[in-house]
Amino acid sequence: MFYKAPTWLPGGHAQTIWSALYAQRRWGALAQMQRERWQTPDNDFIDVDSVKASHADRPLIVLFHGLEGSSESHYSQAFADWAVVNDLNMALPHFRGCSGEINHAPRAYHSGDHEEINWILQKLRQKHHASGGTKLIAVGVSLGGNALMRWAAEQGSSAAKSADAIASICSPLDLTKSGEAIGQGFNRQIYTRMFLRSMKPKARAKWAQHPGLFDLKRLMAAQDLYEFDNIFTAPLHGFKNTDDYWARASAKPHMRNIRIPALALNAQNDPFVPASSLPKPDEVSSSVTLWQPEQGGHVGFPEGRWPGHVRGLPDAVGGWLLGASGQMAAESEPQNG
Repeated sequence: MFYKAPTWLPGGHAQTIWSALYAQRRWGALAQMQRERWQTPDNDFIDVDSVKASHADRPLIVLFHGLEGSSESHYSQAFADWAVVNDLNMALPHFRGCSGEINHAPRAYHSGDHEEINWILQKLRQKHHASGGTKLIAVGVSLGGNALMRWAAEQGSSAAKSADAIASICSPLDLTKSGEAIGQGFNRQIYTRMFLRSMKPKARAKWAQHPGLFDLKRLMAAQDLYEFDNIFTAPLHGFKNTDDYWARASAKPHMRNIRIPALALNAQNDPFVPASSLPKPDEVSSSVTLWQPEQGGHVGFPEGRWPGHVRGLPDAVGGWLLGASGQMAAESEPQNG
């Protein structure tokens, strides 16, 4: 069993919120990250933060953050600490507009942005190979995990050219079901408001760059992610509307096409990724391993005595990736463990 929740922190909401705000994220000092700016093929930019191992040829782990995440997110810091402890190189590419500076192009990022994932992984693989490195593993958290799985499915056998093994953590692999869940009840009052609090100002800044790009008045009045995606995310990224975006960007319908070792970790009590929406063994390829513990919340998985820590998450997922990256198929935890 990968995870068992501490008795002092029951429930998906508590495990989600406490882990993000209060749980210990690292064992050592804060990892020193170096930032590099990359020019994108469409003359925009992304910022990539990195942690260096003792040698450039040590394995490289790439982390794709979640919605409105960054290298400052609790899970990013936990994985950076894990990389330092295990003497690994780490790269954390920021999706456009998430590094603290708004990007230039009339677009942002979205849950199915597998073309961007492909470009980033190809570039990182080339840079790592030029330094003598051979092993590259990648993990995506929430939105970043869906995009990563969507990329692996899109690439099929060709994915092995860019990554040796991948994992998604608490990803909304069925965006429609997760979108419906986050728009209701407590989720709507807490998580939706939290996301919109940062998404709306970014959208306003994007409108200032490109006046008339979308209906700013309607967007500022949006009360949930469905409305926001309908006005902003979907049309800016080539989708007809929110329904079209959520349907086409979801990784779950394509996971039978994944051909590299892949781990999909989802807690069954995740507040806005319903257990009923999670992929079943017969809905994924033999390359995919499913971990679906009963507890954990959304990117939570707190452990230990109060106030707890979240270092068990990178220990488990990172350990799986390192083991699976040398195999044709993952053989670790039993499915639905």
